[in-house]
Formats: sequence, structure tokens, C-alpha cells
Amino acid sequence: MQRVGFIVVPQFQMMSLAAASVFEFANMNSDEARYEISVLSENGSRVASSLGMMIDTERVGVDRFDTLIIGGGIGPPNASAGLISFLREAASTARRLAAICNGTFLLAEAGLLDGRRATTHWRNARELQTRFPAVEVEEDRIFIIDGSIWTSAGATAGIDLALAMVEKDLGVEVARRVAKSLVVYHRRAGGQSQHSAPLEIAPKSDRVQNALAYAKQNLASVLSVELLADAAHLSPRQFSRTFLAETGRSPAKAVEQLRVEEARLMMEQTRHSMDEIARETGFSDPERMRRAFLRAFGQPPQAIRRNARGGEVVLLPSLL
Repeated sequence: MQRVGFIVVPQFQMMSLAAASVFEFANMNSDEARYEISVLSENGSRVASSLGMMIDTERVGVDRFDTLIIGGGIGPPNASAGLISFLREAASTARRLAAICNGTFLLAEAGLLDGRRATTHWRNARELQTRFPAVEVEEDRIFIIDGSIWTSAGATAGIDLALAMVEKDLGVEVARRVAKSLVVYHRRAGGQSQHSAPLEIAPKSDRVQNALAYAKQNLASVLSVELLADAAHLSPRQFSRTFLAETGRSPAKAVEQLRVEEARLMMEQTRHSMDEIARETGFSDPERMRRAFLRAFGQPPQAIRRNARGGEVVLLPSLL
């Protein structure tokens, strides 16, 4: 039986505890219970979440745990001397330490991320890097495994991190069943971006949204302004002007962003060659795709694929 402890601090986000359901469903999808789950805090008292809901906890330091996971809050949590001391000691006794969202700041405060790669919620990644320059912060990752330390982005990324733990412990098939039970399409690879091009572009009008939907469904085709304007039922000149006003970018730049995101997902989730990915996402050849990736990420496609797979357990197949 592996003991998993979730550490919460005052004003923690309830979403951090969603990852506990992964271990709960792992027990339900195994021949026998494999995990014992506890919620911990520094003093073992009732702790209030950012929503005001209270949760009973056990005091840290009483028992040893195989896995300790620190939950995040609305902002970087305040690090008490007692909790930091506990984390430093736990690093030598627990098999793995993890942090979800801004919980990463506590691991950094304890010095456990010095010289390591780590991630956190994109909104606070720059602050993490500024406060802890010895940490190699990668702000656009879903989760990162560096030795015995695991860190993830915010909100639902904690579920991806926990699924990766279950996959590593119990195998792909159990993790697949857990994901299906949780109605999770698949576990996102750790290297997957925290950002979404459609969310970033976020047009206001239905006409521009229709044009973007048409573009996303036809990325392999030549997407001229005239075609997109026709999908939006606007003249090319009016469409270009409206598109720029609503999204802050040109139609051509937005289409490239959609293509880059789709190509990146294919690199993370398939074994297609670079030639195939370039062709299916409308770049026509790998060199054009490479230049687009350098503009978007400062890295070539090959580096993105290596990062997505480096140090990762196997990506779960589609559950559809």
C-alpha cells in the first residue's frame, strides 16, 4: 500500500484536491487498493480553502509517505518555517515530492528545486524564476518530472500529473481505465503547452469565430483572406479590418498560430513524421514549419517533440 499525502495551506484551491480522485479511482480500477490517501497540514487543524470551505487535516511529520503532493492557492503560498523544514526532511524519506500550481513555490523555498527543471501556473512562472534564479523554470509545460520531484501547472494539470504517477506505478492499462472513469479524454503529455490558440485569439463576433472555425477544420488547405472572409460573410477588406480589431493580429498570423498548435499536438500525441505533420497542418514542407516554430516557441519542432517525450511515461491512447 502506497501512502499519498496531499499538503494544503490556508487559502488553498479546492481544485488541487481533484488530483486525489485519480488515486481513489486507481484503487477502484485495480485488483486491490494500492493507495492510502491523506490530507495534511502543518498543524493538523481545520484549514480553510480559498472558497471558505473547511477541511479536516492530519499533522505533517507524524507518518511517512511514499508520495507527498503540495496543493496550490490563488497566489504563491506563504512558506512557514515549520513546513519548509518538513519538506526538506521529507525529500530524503519520500519516494517523490510533487507540487500542483503555486505549490511549486514551497518546494523552491525549501531549496529542493535548485538546479532542477520545474513549472507552475503560467501566471506566476516569471515570479518563480525571479525569486528563485537557481530553478530552471519552464513556464509553458503541463508538468515536469525531474528525478524525484514532480511539478505541474495550475488547475486541471494536477490531474495529468497524478495520472502520470498512476501510469508509472501501475501501468498504462490501469491509468487508461482511471482516465476513462474520470471522463478524461487522455492524459496530456507533460510537454504540452498550457496555452490554447483559440483562447488567446478570442474574437468577439460570431462572424470572426466562424472564420476561425473554418480555418481550424481546413488547416491542410490554402487559407486565403478571401476564403476566410467568405466564411465570415464579409468582404475581404472588411474582414481583415474586423479581424485585426477583434484579435489584435492579422488573419495570416492567426492561421499560423492555429497550425503551430495543431502541429505541436500531433508531435506530442502521434508518431507521424515531420513531413506528414507539416503536410496535414498546412505548412506544405518541414522547413516552413520549422520557421513557424522558431517564431512561436524559439525552438525547432524536433526540440518540442524531444521535450514532450523526455523523462515521460508512455502517453495514453485515445479513449474514444
